[in-house]
Amino acid sequence: MTRSTVALIATIALIAGCATSPKDVASPDWIEPGQAVLAAAAAPREGVTGTFVLTVKAVGRDRDHLFLNSEEDYRDPRNISIDILPDADAELTHSLGASADVALNGKRILVSGTARRTRIDFTTGNRPSGKYYYQTHVRVGRASQIQIL
Repeated sequence: MTRSTVALIATIALIAGCATSPKDVASPDWIEPGQAVLAAAAAPREGVTGTFVLTVKAVGRDRDHLFLNSEEDYRDPRNISIDILPDADAELTHSLGASADVALNGKRILVSGTARRTRIDFTTGNRPSGKYYYQTHVRVGRASQIQIL
């Protein structure tokens, strides 16, 4: 086995071993963050489509996108990032009566969409350094894709 294969197997074992299950209402139809990360890694081109359940542990903004994260550190390999596009962010803010990043932080949510492995390049002086890692993202284009439990 190559070193990269061993590293991939170790990462998958770590993710699978650290996955948490919902503490309240559960459904076999919901996909938890650890399951989503594994499934997206196994199907890097098409991703995995379904309904994802997570507790928002951290929020962040990059450019005009809002990100809701299942882990406190968005770089954690177990993390699933909900990438909310600007129009959906505005819809959510309107329907929630508060900024979506404030209103959803700490909440348990369901998100419908497709989880995909997304390559994140490290940059130096706005140029790719050749180093990268992967995150798992679910892109949200409509507020109706998110439901608070």
